[in-house]
Amino acid sequence: MNKRITVEELGQKDYKETWDYQELLFKKIVDLKISNRRNNTSQPTPNYFLFVEHPHVFTLGKSGDMSNLLVDEEQLQQHNAKFYKINRGGDITYHGPGQIVGYPILDLDNFFTDIHKYLRFLEEMVIRTLAEYGLKATRSEGETGVWLDAGTPFARKICAMGVRASRWVTMHGFALNVNANLGYFDLMIPCGIKDKAVTSLNAELGRVEVPLEEVKEKLLFHFKALFEAELVQDQPAT
Repeated sequence: MNKRITVEELGQKDYKETWDYQELLFKKIVDLKISNRRNNTSQPTPNYFLFVEHPHVFTLGKSGDMSNLLVDEEQLQQHNAKFYKINRGGDITYHGPGQIVGYPILDLDNFFTDIHKYLRFLEEMVIRTLAEYGLKATRSEGETGVWLDAGTPFARKICAMGVRASRWVTMHGFALNVNANLGYFDLMIPCGIKDKAVTSLNAELGRVEVPLEEVKEKLLFHFKALFEAELVQDQPAT
């Protein structure tokens, strides 16, 4: 079991380019697992954690409903936004500047083979991070992600999640609103859930901006503890 995870900071990067890079790393792990099985070898499989900030983009998961996007192609262009149908779970999600997007690409055989536990750990990572800012975040029953005041008329989502897993290898991940422009969420029905508000860390704290690097450090601290992992910083592969 290889619990070493390479952390890569991609900076600001187009969604499709990042998706292609995820697929490349995902295939690398899956191919090695297949090779190990065929050849009765035990080469350790690598793990990755990508941080990225996307330009404005809406993505629709495999089970998503296209009607949850409330604008047409022309209006998307007016908002300098793109749209993609993708191969993760979940419905529609927005990514944009001021949002921390994390893509753990892990071989869960190195940790635990339980996708529900994996999602709960990602949620817990965010919940513990927000607690450091004095916010009591929780899960919302039957809904993936992290919420404030869940189960009340004031429920608002601060972190969306959607993952894909095959042969226990994960991709896609989470999007935490830190300094995000919340106006873009009005262009869709977030995660296909009507009548639920969306919020961000800076809005909750009443601050103009929260340093993204500060939040990333906290996320990684809790991720490392939950997954009992060794984290190493690296530059993106070429």
